[in-house]
Amino acid sequence: MSIQRFETGPRMSQVVVHGNTVYLAGVVASKAAGESVTKQTQDILATIDGHLAKAGTDKSKLLSATIYITDMKTFPEMNAVWDAWVSPGNTPARATVEAKLAAPQYTVEIMVTAAK
Repeated sequence: MSIQRFETGPRMSQVVVHGNTVYLAGVVASKAAGESVTKQTQDILATIDGHLAKAGTDKSKLLSATIYITDMKTFPEMNAVWDAWVSPGNTPARATVEAKLAAPQYTVEIMVTAAK
């Protein structure tokens, strides 16, 4: 079975497709770094939409999601954006974890797996 990689660098690929499964690396806010959790989550989900499209799929085929936030107090704020974005009736298995992220300007990171 072939493996396709998109946006590949020396450390990681942003998207890996194996068979009919699409794996995304953790996505942080590229345009909204340092802004509110709402804006960062919106930016991240737009990036995820683009990555999924590149791999030939979309959010209606999400299988799982792992969300990292730096402060659980912002959980409702992040969820409001997530709930407005996620495909109704096609919600993935999901975990949300409070964690320190790689750089202080990031307060949310999301990683998803989807079917093709």
